[in-house]
Amino acid sequence: MSGITYMLSDMHVTEQRPDITKTLLEFLTGPAQQADAIYLLGDVFDYWVGDDYRTDTIDQVKNALASLSSVGVPLYFIAGNRDFLIGRRFCKETGVTILPEHSVIDLYGQPALLMHGDTLCTLDVDYQKFRRKSRSWWWPLLMLRLPLKVRTRIAENMKKQSKTAKSEKSMTIMDVTQDEVLRQMIANQTHLLIHGHTHRQAIHTLAVDGAEARRIVLGDWFKQGNVLACSDDGQISFIALPHQAN
Repeated sequence: MSGITYMLSDMHVTEQRPDITKTLLEFLTGPAQQADAIYLLGDVFDYWVGDDYRTDTIDQVKNALASLSSVGVPLYFIAGNRDFLIGRRFCKETGVTILPEHSVIDLYGQPALLMHGDTLCTLDVDYQKFRRKSRSWWWPLLMLRLPLKVRTRIAENMKKQSKTAKSEKSMTIMDVTQDEVLRQMIANQTHLLIHGHTHRQAIHTLAVDGAEARRIVLGDWFKQGNVLACSDDGQISFIALPHQAN
């Protein structure tokens, strides 16, 4: 049997979208069971306000991840802009390993640079300012000291503000910049970059140091589930997972 590694991002799991949760659970309890590894490239949850944050939906996803880990499937996570507060307790409960925000892995003999993708959107100056602040040493500590109800209220307000801000920004500003893509690929000595964040599923070809390279963008899960399947024979393809009515 050929080996296969799955990558997915931007599920934005929330109580308000049981169809997304159902599709994700079916994947984790089905095809994912035979994987060599699973990489979750951020925004798995619509927001995360600390590892003490609990809902029935979150518990279902955590239990599915723990079950997958218990059968020996390695699980890796790179934080997104919505769930960067996921921490040690979550990892202990699920078996997930947190990777650095820019990680180069050996993907069946090919170096692949994995990231959420928000750091590539350098034209979105306001977001990048917030990102630097929120990833500082003091901001998470301050947030996590607040009562859970307060953190949840802040997250809900920030989500609304983000939606408003996006409606006022051009598609160009919210997309990646080619200069940053090239800079990251050259710095990490790779010709394969895989990321999410922009919700613009595609496989782009480009030249890096005179050689052909690929930038693969993972899709979001709002209309259907989207998984990237990477086989040990070098094949890379998207798998669509239609949402089923509850």
